Amino acid sequence: MRHAIFTDFEPCHADLFGRHNVNLGHRLHESELFSDASLARLIERTPRNSYHVNTMDVTTHDPRSRREGVIDGLSGAEALEAVRKGHIWILLQQPNEIEGAYGDMLREVYAEIEERVPGFKSYKHRMSILISSPNVQVYYHADVPGQTLWQVRGTKRVYVYPNTAPFLPQANIEKIVLGEAHEISLPYAPWYDAYAEVIDLEPGRMLHWPLNCPHRIVNANCLNVSFTTEHMTDELRNAYAVNYANGVLRRTLGWENPARPASGAGLYARLGLAAVHKYLGLQARRRSGFKIDFKVDPAAPFSVRNVPAFELRK
Repeated sequence: MRHAIFTDFEPCHADLFGRHNVNLGHRLHESELFSDASLARLIERTPRNSYHVNTMDVTTHDPRSRREGVIDGLSGAEALEAVRKGHIWILLQQPNEIEGAYGDMLREVYAEIEERVPGFKSYKHRMSILISSPNVQVYYHADVPGQTLWQVRGTKRVYVYPNTAPFLPQANIEKIVLGEAHEISLPYAPWYDAYAEVIDLEPGRMLHWPLNCPHRIVNANCLNVSFTTEHMTDELRNAYAVNYANGVLRRTLGWENPARPASGAGLYARLGLAAVHKYLGLQARRRSGFKIDFKVDPAAPFSVRNVPAFELRK
């Protein structure tokens, strides 16, 4: 095996991976790819359609306060300074398509997981880097692919909730899969926290959770740098197709509680329905445009300078 990425992966973790929360040590926080210089260069090279910058209320859980902004006229170093001083986070999508070294890291991650987890075969690998201010939040949401969070700098608290009702209503995840609703559209109540697994991630720790588990994140009072990796497997693809097809059946036929088959004729029927529906372009996706109403400014309060709102389409 190549120089190992994981520092404490035990045989039991292969049985747990994808089925339960797995919190492991890693060495990727030692990489120069996450230094200030590398991140500043990456910010400057990332095109507008490959990043998001958001601000939000850091004192409460209020998804309505989440706003989209733009990095305009700043160097990468200035953008990092704005994050240190502000209430913002910058999400850089697919850095592996911009600099080859991130692609090498992504391939090494999944190569090692496949070596350590018998039978694990994945595809559609993606990577995103999140650079975030002290105390900011990522609100309660669920992701569609398999997801892993790797902590590089700073400390954050992660709440992971069961991927069953009431924490994940089936109608809601179906809408997310169909593209009709945003990931943060899931209903959340503070009492959910009593049923969450709460993990404090420090540099050199990672967390992988079962498919679609809702989660939310609160930064400690420090700059944070982390990255996510995501993937699909045949099993995850089947779950996606079931959610997709059931969403179509719920919307078009009014089915209240469609079955969720994991095998057999029911699964194949849903695979076929999802494939035909997507092929015919019948998917009613949410609008691809979103409102921009601030620009990042290190001199402004919380690094947020309001601007006249305009729509950006991706």
